[in-house]
Amino acid sequence: MNPTMKSPFKLPPGTVIQGKWHQEMYRIKKELGYGANGTVYLAETSGHLAVAIKLSTETSIVASEVNVLKALAKVQGSALGPSLYDVDDWEVKGISIPFYSMEYIKGKDMMGFIQERGSSWIMVLIIQLLKDLHELHQLGWVFGDLKPENLMISGPPPRIRCVDVGGTTQIGRSIKEFTEFYDRGYWGLGSRKAEPSYDLFAVVMVILTLYYGGRFEKKGDSFSLIRKKIEGINELKPFEPILIKAIKGEFQSAFEMRKALLECKSYKQAAVTANSSGIINNNPVSHSQIQNASRYQKRKKRKVGSVLETILLVAVVAVFYTLYIVYEMVGG
Repeated sequence: MNPTMKSPFKLPPGTVIQGKWHQEMYRIKKELGYGANGTVYLAETSGHLAVAIKLSTETSIVASEVNVLKALAKVQGSALGPSLYDVDDWEVKGISIPFYSMEYIKGKDMMGFIQERGSSWIMVLIIQLLKDLHELHQLGWVFGDLKPENLMISGPPPRIRCVDVGGTTQIGRSIKEFTEFYDRGYWGLGSRKAEPSYDLFAVVMVILTLYYGGRFEKKGDSFSLIRKKIEGINELKPFEPILIKAIKGEFQSAFEMRKALLECKSYKQAAVTANSSGIINNNPVSHSQIQNASRYQKRKKRKVGSVLETILLVAVVAVFYTLYIVYEMVGG
């Protein structure tokens, strides 16, 4: 993508767009963003519903993106992409401009959300994202232009959503839209063929962007640079092997990467629990230590439970015995 490119459309607020076929009217409120193939605006419909409307330079581009949104709509529980509302053409000055309207996703951009809530949310959101990416891949598509700018956090509860499917490409084809920093081809670490591993490389670059608060310059050996950036974040220590594997393109699916992260996250949580219990010192924690700590905690809980049960039983017996004595005295 050329960072100096200009929006293919410049519509001032108040511009009214009317669909040629469905006659729906949209009043432009403001520009939300643009790419090589079109511009997205916030608009208000005749029913006063706020929607996002994308005008494109090519009918085929609109058709492709609409197909993606329709495919995502078939996935029960998936909220990766916005809901599709309308597809039409706008005729202006003898030119027919294809467009579609979709759900306007309210929320905070991913970078802003992390800056506000803290880095502890990054992996939580990434695990969410990988689940949605896996479903998208299962439908035969690759996201392509994956970057924080295209991701919004809605809610509560916080939910990661995509606000632009412009780079989504059918598996097997060449990625049609990308941003250099998140593109493995730019770093010389893979092709631009649309396959799950392409998105997983971008996921790692998204993680690094969020931790570093922005992108970093490409210089020297790409793999060594990215690895050093990963190693430079203490919070990523438990995840290093997984992220390196994704950079190398060694994961077969987003599901596989998500599973690895979840298992690693569980390992980290167990270590934190063990340390907070004062059982394990600050030395590196082994898997056997965590298992022993876990068994200790379970035995401790069982022991406490057993003592409580004994106390309760004694109390019940004492009450019944007291009632029996009172009854005997009254009866006597």
